[in-house]
Amino acid sequence: MRLGNVIEKPILTEKSVGLTEAGRYTFKVNKAASKGSVASAVRETFGVDVVDVKILLMPGKTKRVRGSGNSFTKTPNWKKAVVRIKPGQKIDLFTKLMGEK
Repeated sequence: MRLGNVIEKPILTEKSVGLTEAGRYTFKVNKAASKGSVASAVRETFGVDVVDVKILLMPGKTKRVRGSGNSFTKTPNWKKAVVRIKPGQKIDLFTKLMGEK
């Protein structure tokens, strides 16, 4: 898998922004990505030292389809990675999106 295809987007929720203070950053990653490929993609993309990677498989949600009675559809499952980096290092992308200086 190419490194550019591993990280899809950062996840910016209240909980994930709180984790950035502890040096943990959350990303939505490709379903075929492994811990090693996520670590190398973060290392190459942001220039930080990765200490630990945790992978979670997130289940899709059930949504009701409007205008078709009682039919439902399911959004696809996806994969989330929580990456811990070396103390003292930061990923600038998150600090810019959160508005910190």
